[in-house]
Amino acid sequence: MDFLSQRIKNMEESATLAMTRKSRELKAKGLDIINLSIGEPDFNTPEFIKEAAKKAIDENYTHYPPVPGYPELREAIVVKLRRDNGLDYKPSQIVVSTGAKQALANCVLSVVNPGDEVLIPAPYWVSYAEIVKLAEGKPIFLYAGIEQDFKITPRQLEEAITPSTRLIMFNSPSNPTGSVYTPAEMEALAQVLLKYPHVFILSDEIYEYIIFEGKHTSFASFDGLYDRVAVVNGVSKGYAMTGWRLGYLAGPQAIADACNKIQGQMTSGTCSIAQRAAIDAMLRNPAETQELQEMVKAFRTRRDLLLHLMQDIPGLKCNKPEGAFYLFPNVTYFYGKKNGDCLIQNGDDLCLYLLDRAQVALVPGSAFGDPSCIRISYATSEEQLTEAMRRIKVALSELS
Repeated sequence: MDFLSQRIKNMEESATLAMTRKSRELKAKGLDIINLSIGEPDFNTPEFIKEAAKKAIDENYTHYPPVPGYPELREAIVVKLRRDNGLDYKPSQIVVSTGAKQALANCVLSVVNPGDEVLIPAPYWVSYAEIVKLAEGKPIFLYAGIEQDFKITPRQLEEAITPSTRLIMFNSPSNPTGSVYTPAEMEALAQVLLKYPHVFILSDEIYEYIIFEGKHTSFASFDGLYDRVAVVNGVSKGYAMTGWRLGYLAGPQAIADACNKIQGQMTSGTCSIAQRAAIDAMLRNPAETQELQEMVKAFRTRRDLLLHLMQDIPGLKCNKPEGAFYLFPNVTYFYGKKNGDCLIQNGDDLCLYLLDRAQVALVPGSAFGDPSCIRISYATSEEQLTEAMRRIKVALSELS
């Protein structure tokens, strides 16, 4: 007898995690796999954060924490939001969760009713659509291709809004493209959203600190939108704390209360030690923190290295991303080409071919809503990136 719910049957597995798992399995068999599929900084957590965690253990912060987070951490997040974003929140408007992914899910479940439309600019992070489907909402995709630098226009946004639109899920800097909306572009989108007060805004700002050109802007900073925006952020990317599993939401009191309510029934408060360590992270200005600045500098160097190496590979078409640590090249040139019995019909085929032939793990763009591209994570060393591109160049040259 089949006991699985229709809900789980309708849910897709995370393609990024699936490819990472597959590359780990191949590595365990002794294959020399270069994994460029994972969205994780390869840097270690800064020492001052680790020391704070050790101190928390010594001070016996080993009991259940409050569901929305320790008061001291929520206060520290308030300081961070004021310092870095010019946003004023009360601690009661902050909910700390087990990663930004849980904060996103909490918010969607709090806002979306069955049948509600949720606008998702595409390419999008793999979990957005599945979280919306879990809430029984209807994902509506706004596609922006490489010719638009993967950024939607105000006209696209306005044309997509209907009386059934409940929410827009917005991400800048972007995973998978690395694109960053400029303050002027954000202002233009904000002007559209101001006309439609029935639309709530979920702003995923997890890559806020990894920007190479320009400046991060939050929708919550625009007059008239503050009460309609939930800001989601965390420590995974900017502080190299992926394994600590700590994110947070800042938003209107009613939304924060709803997320607190959901979390109280699902997971309760997140790891006490991670929370105590995150207090020190939040209170340290990233612009004045050497470890974090060196990490961003390294990502910029890697981006430039990959873009340079790509120039020697005919058929790859790529924009110049301004943030995060991904490239999202268009690879349609290779569709229809073959190597022996292996026919490349789409990005999924190409990624499997490169995993088999070049032993490089990548993620097909179809997972992010753009089947014309593939995602390359450059969260690894320059040596590994150079070798990966050498292998990719050879494998692609064998297609005809």
